[in-house]
Amino acid sequence: MNLRLRDDQQEALKIRAEEEGRSMHAIVLQAIDRYLDQEADRETVRRLGEKYAKGHADLLRRLGE
Repeated sequence: MNLRLRDDQQEALKIRAEEEGRSMHAIVLQAIDRYLDQEADRETVRRLGEKYAKGHADLLRRLGE
């Protein structure tokens, strides 16, 4: 896979990497891991929300009245 960054993104990433004493590659991998974790969490919350909304539909309807 090739990742193409805009010039401003690459420059900002380079500066950040230098400030942190890490490689640009390491920072990009960390960002991808964070994104994947967040999306997995969102999916879990969505799935559980649907489950409990169905299981407690009557209660939720009465609370809405």
